[in-house]
Amino acid sequence: MHKRSRWLGGLILLGLAATLTFFRIPLASSQGLTLRSAPVTGALPVSDPGSALWLEATAIEVPLSAQNVTRPMLPDTRVKTVTARALHTDSQLAIMVEWADETHDDSMIRVQDFRDAVALQFPLAAGQPFFCMGQQGGNVNIWHWKADWQADIAARADMNTLYPSMHVDQYPFTAAVDPLAVAPADYVDPNYLPALASGNLFASATRASPVEDLIAGGFGSLTAQAAEGQNVQGYGAWADGAWRVIFARDLTSSEAEDVTFAAGQVYSMSFAAWDGANGERNGQKSTSQWVGLQLGAQTDGAAQPDQPRPSQSSAAAPSDPLGMLYVFGPMVLVAGLIMALAGGALALSALLRPKDRP
Repeated sequence: MHKRSRWLGGLILLGLAATLTFFRIPLASSQGLTLRSAPVTGALPVSDPGSALWLEATAIEVPLSAQNVTRPMLPDTRVKTVTARALHTDSQLAIMVEWADETHDDSMIRVQDFRDAVALQFPLAAGQPFFCMGQQGGNVNIWHWKADWQADIAARADMNTLYPSMHVDQYPFTAAVDPLAVAPADYVDPNYLPALASGNLFASATRASPVEDLIAGGFGSLTAQAAEGQNVQGYGAWADGAWRVIFARDLTSSEAEDVTFAAGQVYSMSFAAWDGANGERNGQKSTSQWVGLQLGAQTDGAAQPDQPRPSQSSAAAPSDPLGMLYVFGPMVLVAGLIMALAGGALALSALLRPKDRP
């Protein structure tokens, strides 16, 4: 009898677990991290990580772990946590990310070198898609700062920079008087530069920003926005074994695939970081779970991180009867299934119970 009871209890628990999984109902929830952006009057310190204005913003520590869902993977990534701060004005948002890094890796000229980098990610639809690059039907907007792009803006480097004593007979396409010298202005003929002609930002000899503005909807779908849509500015500085990187963009954007911000709202955001000295690149990186980003004081009715944003498509509001049906219908169905399972278990237990003998 005891074995039958345990067997019945196991079936009930299994059925309950299957029901909760089918309807995606968590057994427990916790309050996640929220980065609160401090309002600022005047210009934001978009290129000054040492500005006293950053001290007005409350910092949060965000834990990261190695991306181990899909190849390429690197189990032992080095960036374990980042510190984030945010400031905003009536028209612009700036986010500063700091993390410890013993080496300063800002060159990818040699094939054996990899850069330091950091990225921010924002969902483009209601809810929270998969935190690694989003998912089909759940696109994300990614801001990717690259240390080598930052270095290119300060002073462009090439093989001649790394190997000043190397010899070249001549560069036949150079317009310079010196046939051994070549400059970015010489890279103009699209017949020899198809990547540049197609708008590939990596082929550009000049950089307007060290941040690449991208869209993704799952692994293998990462796509850069067109050059005219690259509207995220950035600045990074390495000192005393740490990077401090600033992302800045207007709160609103005319690009359809850009996240749009509004004061008083709460948004979802996640982080990714790469340590070039550890060979980290592409999917070999550290990532965080979703955290909240709140611009200013939260107002009544402000959107939560897992709810639609005002500028994007949204589901039915709670006051909509159809929306109420979608919200409470599954809850009522789950409660009914649990009660039916419990009643069935009691009835079956009564049938299996041996009757008293005279």
